[in-house]
Amino acid sequence: MTQAFRSKKALFSTLWIFALFNYLYCDIMALMDPDMLSQFLTGTVGGMTINAAFLLGAAILMEIPIAMVLLSRVLRYKANRIANIIAGTFMTVVQTATLFMGAPAGYYLFCSVIEIGTTAFIVWYAWQWKPTLATVR
Repeated sequence: MTQAFRSKKALFSTLWIFALFNYLYCDIMALMDPDMLSQFLTGTVGGMTINAAFLLGAAILMEIPIAMVLLSRVLRYKANRIANIIAGTFMTVVQTATLFMGAPAGYYLFCSVIEIGTTAFIVWYAWQWKPTLATVR
C-alpha cells in the first residue's frame, strides 16, 4: 500500500471526524439555547416529538459519520470510494434539508454550512479519487 493511498484514507477519516465534531458541538449549543432547551424539556422541538423512535433515528443517522471514520481507514479503494460518496451525499442532503425546518438560529446555520461544505467536499474528493496500481490490490 502506497503512502499516497494511506494519506487519502487518513484524510477521509479526518474529514469525517471534523464533521462529527461540528455535529456534536452544534447539538451542545442547542442545549445552551434557552428557547431550544425549553422545547427539549417539553418533548417537542420545532413541532417534532422527541421520543424513543426519534432518538433511535437520530442515533442511526449519526452512526453513519461515526462508522465512516473507521471505514475510511479500513476499506479497500473501491468500497472506500463508494462508501464516502454515498455517506457524504446522504449526510449533505439530510443536513441541507434541516435548514428548511423552521427558521434556524445563527449558530445552527453557521455549523450547518460547515457540515454541508465538509460532506460535499468528501463526495467531491471521493469522486475525483482515481485508482492507482497500489489502490486496486
